Order: sequence, then C-alpha cells, then structure tokens
Amino acid sequence: MCTFLLKSYSPKQEISNPHFFILNKGNNSGKPLVSPCPNCFVIISENQEQADQLRTLCYALWRSRSFERHLHGSVIPFITIRSFRSVLSFHIPIIEQYAADFAQTVLALKLLEEREQQLTKTLRAVSEYKQAFVRQFFKNAGV
Repeated sequence: MCTFLLKSYSPKQEISNPHFFILNKGNNSGKPLVSPCPNCFVIISENQEQADQLRTLCYALWRSRSFERHLHGSVIPFITIRSFRSVLSFHIPIIEQYAADFAQTVLALKLLEEREQQLTKTLRAVSEYKQAFVRQFFKNAGV
C-alpha cells in the first residue's frame, strides 16, 4: 500500500523525506512540480520509489485532465486539498492492481514527452529560420 502525507506547502518547514510539489491554483492545478511555488501542496512519501510512483500518477492524472472537474472558483480556479486527496486515493488502488500496465503506460508517456520536447525544439528552430530568412530578404533589398 502506498502511504504518503499531503499538506499545504510552507517555506518555513524543512522536509527530509522524498517529496515533490503539486500546483493547486490556476488551470494547471494538479500538475507535479520539482520546486515549490507559492500556491502548492507537498506530497511526502516514505521512500523515493513511492515518490516517483506518486509523481507519475499525478502527472498522468494531470495530463488526462482528471482534476478539472474538481476545480473551484470563478476567477482563479483551484483544487482543494480534500478533493486532490480523494482523486489520488481513488486512483492509487487502480495502479496497484494493474501495476504492469501502468508501468507500460508510464514508459510510453515518457517516450511521448521526449518526442514532444524534440518537436518543440524543431519548431523553435524553424521559427528562427523564418525570421532570419525574412531579415535577409530586407537586408538584401536595402531596407
């Protein structure tokens, strides 16, 4: 059984156990974070393996937009700690029951993320080439 502690992050407290952060305000509520921000929860686990498993689960739930229906607020949407905990508690037994399938899903997700980063770099390079091409045209035209 995966045990963890979920609470609001406070910069004053020191955390020694493996942990990660979850954004709790805005349209990206539920997104796992490496470093804390003013509006986040902290998930503290017993060991690094559990932390990685929970981070991956949170990432998968965020990517599948599972937290969107639990958002509150009309101007700045946010997720409550109770709602976030209930979503996690519902999905943890599922990933434990289908651990092998979840591992394959995680692997596929990592590969897709790597490919997405490669494509983003390629699109950035194409955009820079277009700018350089247009600049070169105007430079040659004497403008």
